[in-house]
Amino acid sequence: MTTTTPGLTAVRAGLLDYQAAWDEQRRLHESVVAGERGDTVLLLEHPSVYTAGKRTEPWDRPMDGTPVVDVDRGGKITWHGPGQLVGYPILRLPDPVDVVAYVRRTEELLIDVCAEFGLTAGRVEGRSGVWVPEDDRGPARKVAAIGIRVARGVTLHGFSINCDCDLTYFDRIVPCGIRDAGVTSLTAELGRPISVADVLPVVERRLSTLVEV
Repeated sequence: MTTTTPGLTAVRAGLLDYQAAWDEQRRLHESVVAGERGDTVLLLEHPSVYTAGKRTEPWDRPMDGTPVVDVDRGGKITWHGPGQLVGYPILRLPDPVDVVAYVRRTEELLIDVCAEFGLTAGRVEGRSGVWVPEDDRGPARKVAAIGIRVARGVTLHGFSINCDCDLTYFDRIVPCGIRDAGVTSLTAELGRPISVADVLPVVERRLSTLVEV
């Protein structure tokens, strides 16, 4: 399913293997760079997979031999899988390219999505992504992750938000290289089932946040 808002096309790609999604990202990236198509966002789920960004340290990786896909985005290691909505925006950034501002817009999108479901989340100084603040349930914990790359002025990779995924997958790694914080999901925080199908239309409605006006 494809939806289009002014200047932005969202593609619901369903459950898609990580390598197939990476190939599609690169194809779309070439088209956007060439001016053959406008800004496009892939929205999907992956079968279970660990991916390692360029700053991943050996000790961040699984110690049990679980396979890891090395990718060219920023950040460290993370998990993708069922119950997690992944977004890959392929967007042309305005000149001069301001990557930090784009990351902040992505965080804003995800914070607003959490708020729409009744979860208060925000930023943590010095750490990307979206976090539930420390409370009586435990330390700050990440509900949405961001890892991007910009090539020839156009973005690749993107964000993920944990809806109702199995959080034990994060126990095998040091998620995003952060040892002193946890990982959570909308379902875990709100105490009621929040599925990818629930979150998908809310994310779609707010994608315009990614585009600088």
